[in-house]
Parts: sequence; C-alpha cells; structure tokens
Amino acid sequence: MSDVGFRVLHRERAATPDQAEQFRDVPVSTISDSMHRLTGSGASVPLLNVDLDTKLCGVALTVRTRPGDNLMVHQALRMITPGDVLVIDAGGDTTNALIGEIMLAAAVADGLVGLVVDGAIRDAATLRTGTTPVFARGVSHRGPYKDGPGEVNVPVSIGGLIIRPGDVVVGDADGIVAIDPADADRVHAVAAAKAAAEEVSLETARAGRRDASWVARRLQEVGYDDVV
Repeated sequence: MSDVGFRVLHRERAATPDQAEQFRDVPVSTISDSMHRLTGSGASVPLLNVDLDTKLCGVALTVRTRPGDNLMVHQALRMITPGDVLVIDAGGDTTNALIGEIMLAAAVADGLVGLVVDGAIRDAATLRTGTTPVFARGVSHRGPYKDGPGEVNVPVSIGGLIIRPGDVVVGDADGIVAIDPADADRVHAVAAAKAAAEEVSLETARAGRRDASWVARRLQEVGYDDVV
C-alpha cells in the first residue's frame, strides 16, 4: 500500500510571518476583490469568536484528516513554528470535535496565531472568548479518535477554498482568503491601495454625496435602453 493518505510532509515553500502580518489592516473582502473575487471561503466556515473584530493573519500549516480523527492534528502540533495558522480539512464533518481548549493552548504557547477547522471544535465557550482567532464549521462535545489516516502539509479544501502549505491565510468576520507566497506582496500593494480608496468612498457615502451615475451607463452598456 502506498503512503498517500497517511504521510507527513514538510513545507517546500512558505510565506514569512511578516508577509502575513502586513494584511492585518486590510479587510478580507478587499483582498478578495483584489484577486478578482475568485478565491475565498465564506460563512460555511464562520469565525467562531464572539469578537467579530478578531483578525487572522498567518502562514498555513495544513492537515487533511479522516472525519472524526485527530491523530495527524497532534502530529502537526509538533511542527508549529511561530506565526503559523493550523488549517484542518476534516471534510466538513462535525460529528466529532478535532481540537479543544488544551490542544489550542499548547499550540498558542508554541507560536500558533490562529485556527481554521472545516469540521468541529469543542470547549466552545473558552475558544469563543479567547484572543486567538478560531474559524470552525461547528461544535461538538464528542471527542475524536486517534487512528488515522491523514496527511500533514498537503493542499486542503476549506469551504471550497484551496489552501496550500505555506500560503498566507487572512480571515475576518467575512470569511477567509489564502494567498500564494509568491503573490503576497503584490496582492497586498493592490489591496492596501483599494482599501484606502474605499475609505474615501465611505466618507463620501456618509456625507450623502455618492455618485451613482455609473449605474445608468452600465445598464445602457448591457442593452437596457429604458434608463430613468
């Protein structure tokens, strides 16, 4: 039998924590817009923390595991480097929780800056009020099994978003985006400029001076003639 499906790999390329941190002041929606709105995970894996101002910025350490089993999650915890985000693909199954308060506390002590689980967590009251950003599909009091199989540092799917080991991961109340390390600085430059422009547009809207003349022009462009 091959080792595919039951293996531990090391990241061949990874963003730096500084590359991730530069996105802290840029909304996820703006980053998504800056990548043509083709990459992102929405409410299917929501922010668990009650404080919706919580921002996730870090470097992906990925785990793909059999639903309900966290053996490879424990292995990944042994591989954390400061600035990592633990990204767990459990296939969206929420029958058994894969991580809780004790495991997360140990991981944070080793430098983990966030957690994303396409599956369930437990000890939800503590995780909800903590300072570490946690995204999870659901909550379950039922604990996990520890038999495998699973894989560490392979591409994973989180609510339809592909995250590769070493990607920049940014998350807020609107969802999660992932950015290839090779693209991170370029995307940040575009997103930061867009965020600044949106602040100006917001102030204009609040002042009642929003220009919507583009709507009529766009309607005519797409063939609608009866424009008021």
